[in-house]
Order: sequence, then C-alpha cells, then structure tokens
Amino acid sequence: MVVTAEAEIRRRIRADGRINFAEFMELALYWPHKGYYSSKSPVGVEGDYYTSPGAHPAFGALLAVQLYQMWRLLGRPRPFWVLEAGAGIGLLCHDVLNYSQYLPEDFQHCLRYSCIDVRLGRGVEDQLPYNLRSSVDRVAGYFPFTNLEGCILSNELIDAFPVHRIVMRNGELKEVYITLESGKYEEVLGEPSTEALEERFMRLGIRLPEGYTTEVNLAMETWLEKTALALRRGYVLTIDYGREAAELYSEARARGTLACYYRHIQTDNPYVHVGEQDISAQVDFSTLKQVGQDYGLNAVGEVSQETFLSNLCIRKMMSRLGAKGLGQQQRDANRMGMLDLIRPGGLGGFRVLAQEKDASGYPLWGFKKGKDMEELLARLPVPLLTALHMPLLQGSYPYLAMDW
Repeated sequence: MVVTAEAEIRRRIRADGRINFAEFMELALYWPHKGYYSSKSPVGVEGDYYTSPGAHPAFGALLAVQLYQMWRLLGRPRPFWVLEAGAGIGLLCHDVLNYSQYLPEDFQHCLRYSCIDVRLGRGVEDQLPYNLRSSVDRVAGYFPFTNLEGCILSNELIDAFPVHRIVMRNGELKEVYITLESGKYEEVLGEPSTEALEERFMRLGIRLPEGYTTEVNLAMETWLEKTALALRRGYVLTIDYGREAAELYSEARARGTLACYYRHIQTDNPYVHVGEQDISAQVDFSTLKQVGQDYGLNAVGEVSQETFLSNLCIRKMMSRLGAKGLGQQQRDANRMGMLDLIRPGGLGGFRVLAQEKDASGYPLWGFKKGKDMEELLARLPVPLLTALHMPLLQGSYPYLAMDW
C-alpha cells in the first residue's frame, strides 16, 4: 500500500500528538509518494511557478560566462566541476553546456556538470549536442562528492528547505506545532524543539518584538557544511529570493514570509493541497554568509540578479537581437524573456551570493564588470529561445503560441 505525504503527516501527528512545522513541510514537499517534488513537475505553465532558466536561455549562457572566469581563476583545472543542486529537469545544465561550446581555451572539454535532485528523473540533457552529453551526470539526493575543484551552484533551492515557524509570545520564543482537531490541521504553540532556534537570533543580534511570527531555516547549516566538505577549491554560487537578516526580520515582515504556490496562485495557507502545492520562505542571506564563514566559505559578492546579469552585459545581448534577422514576434518574445530575468519586482529581485574556498579573491565579473569580459561577450553569439523553453512559457507571451 502506497502511503501518501498527507497520510504520513496525519499518521505521525496521531502517533506523537503533534509535529513541528519543519517536519510537516519536509513531508509535504519531499515524501517519496505524493510529496510535492516527487509527484509533479512544478515549473512552467502546467506547474505552479516560473524560474529563470525557463524564462530565457540567456540566464544559462551568462552563467556559463561566469563559470568560465571561475575556471580561469582556479588555474584552468581539468575537470572543472559544476554541481547544480536542485537541478530539476536539467534545463539550466543544458543551457550552460550548450553555450560553453562558444567559450575559448577548451573550456567546454574541461567542464563536468552534475545535476543533483531528489528525483532521479530523465532530464533534457539528451537534447545537447552529442559531444557534450558525456559531460553530464545525474545524481539523486545529496551529492556524494569530495575534493572537487569548481563551483557548486543552486537556483531557487534553499527557499524550499524545511523551516521552523516561531512566534514571540509573552517575551519568549515559541515554536509552531501542527496537530489535528476534528480531522483538520490546527496550529499550537510550544517550547522550541531545539536550542538552535534561539541561538540563530542571538548570533544575528536580533530581538523579535512581541507577537512577531517568522521562519528559521536550520537546514541551510547542514547544506553549507556538506557543500564545504565537497569542495576543495572553488566557489559556491547561490541564487534565491531573500534578504539580509535586518530587513528579513523587520517590522514590515511581522507575519513571516511563508508563501505557497498552486497553479500560479500565491497563498499563505500550507494546509490545503498538501503534497500538491509548493511551500517556501525567503532566505536569510546574513546567516548564509555567517555559517559559510564557519566552514571556510568566504563571501566575495552579493547583488541582485538584475545587477548580476547587467554586469554580465545582458542588456548588450538584448541590443544585438535586432541584428539576428528575426521576425518581429520572435524578436519581441526573446526581448521579453531577457527582460523578465532582470525585472526588479520579479526574477531580477532575487539575490546572487558568491562564496569562495581557497580561490584567488579576484573580483568575479557578475559582481564587478570587467573590460575583458565585455570584449569576450562581443564575440559570442546571442542565445535564443528554443523548443525546450517554449513548453514552459506558453501562455506567458502570446508570441509563443505560434509555430516557429
């Protein structure tokens, strides 16, 4: 008999009387039977939200350029590993490897890309040119790697780690637990399940006001430890939505940042469509940097995605669309896709954090534009929307309904 995510949640609550929200969220998202990420593809028009790789292949192309610089700064190692955690169907992998063919100094043959995901499903890597397919690995669960030189990359991963929900009540930190009342989920408050919750705010130097509700992502600490252990030399590049702690835990977010997505509609109710909707919370980038430092990962840059891609000359890419000989509708669709990547109120508002371990300390192009990078990009082709991206985008732009 198959036990679904919701059935397992209810079983555990009946057995123990209650579970904390982190356990509820982990089961709802990652339980192997009818958990959110094990039972559906969440991205695209048939899913619940859109991500940067699906918006336009310029995202992967410009990341390839940034990875190329990292490879050079590390002394051109062979292999140069890129581990993408939470790779999904592998669209970003496809775009990075595809564009790497145009980069100089034999970069593409040094690049070894591992797509890591809780699901070991078939990806889109077989759409790559044949000579690049052997550069791709798919690994289920956490990466079993050590002593690597390269970059560990994640895009919209850490926001989906299970979070503890806490409330400041009568001057004390309380944790949110889930119980059942007449068959319905009910929240109750109790003592924190771990001292690490209070320690997080002590380390940040933050005192929450009375009645404040928020989330604490403890799982990121385990993630950073394992990431640092896997990496001998290189970089960690994290792209996600979130804020510095002082802003994240400000009065403007006194009810927290928990968000649920179901068929492209955002709500704040995690107790409906259990196992069928996404649940996420904004990332505390201050803690990412603090904990990273504990494990030898030093922050070397943090900017918005808009600034990161602008430093990598996405606007110059856009300006070259007119010379591609495209029809008006194709040109407009590509331009809109690139604009979506840097839109301040959308994907452009995501944060990009670079951390390094035993690397050069030299500025990365995405955080400080370099003249040599601009000269390089001027010689490279402009990536265009492909048949791989269009199924994810149909309905976003009317032009994509056409058969090109």
